[in-house]
Amino acid sequence: MAIQDSHFRLGVVLGAIILVAAIGGARFCGSVSLPAKPDAPPTTSGTSKQLLSRSAATAGVYENLLAKDAVAAGVRAPSIEEMSRKFAYRVDEGRQVLEVGEPAKPVAGLELRALHSDDSLVLEIKNTTGATLAYNITAQPTPNIACNAARPLPLNALTIAPNETLIRTECVWRNGMALAISKVETIELPPLGVHYLHQVPPAQVGLPASVARGHQATRSRDACSSIHSNVVRTGLENGEIGWRDLVDFYARHRCQTYQFPHEYRALTRDGQITLPADGTGK
Repeated sequence: MAIQDSHFRLGVVLGAIILVAAIGGARFCGSVSLPAKPDAPPTTSGTSKQLLSRSAATAGVYENLLAKDAVAAGVRAPSIEEMSRKFAYRVDEGRQVLEVGEPAKPVAGLELRALHSDDSLVLEIKNTTGATLAYNITAQPTPNIACNAARPLPLNALTIAPNETLIRTECVWRNGMALAISKVETIELPPLGVHYLHQVPPAQVGLPASVARGHQATRSRDACSSIHSNVVRTGLENGEIGWRDLVDFYARHRCQTYQFPHEYRALTRDGQITLPADGTGK
């Protein structure tokens, strides 16, 4: 009986050893299949400003901005297709001398007349079309003298409404003066384009300080970025980029969001490019 008990105890011990070995083998030597680790979700690189710029470059965001800005301007919201149409453009580069007091001369949708007003030589500008025009008039008093001392009259230096007449100060008056006109450009603008252009400082579309200093126009509270890239400034200086290109761009894009791309040129046919143009400051 004692022998049987000892055999029993020995069997229990051996069984325990075998069980422990089996568990250890399963724990340390066995292989357990686990599901593959999922791939990391895709990430979008770039700063928050860059991501916002990329978003603004999409057609959907541009269309939403058109609708929002049209409400602010109190005009009908245009479609992207409408904003992609070419603007009617007129230009006259023939030199004309306006003698003071002579009848107005028709030029590029405007009538121009030189007048003597108080102590100044002024240019009377009348819009003879049925559309609001962006305008650019290059004028030089004759004889050519320094004119910075002339007190500027307030005016909208960017646009002129249908049948509106503006008076622009040109120079301090001297007897015998006249006004030489070397170039006149006008662009017909849609209603929202007028609103957009009014947000832009005159210097940003290439107007000289002598013209810009009297500028007054209704603007929104949101500041417009007035910084051009070095490439754009170089293009303006060497004549590769002109007033028409800048006005064409800013009449289609809100200047608070979009910056002028150096390769942009005024549209010469409908649907020539896809809007918005790639000018989000990327």
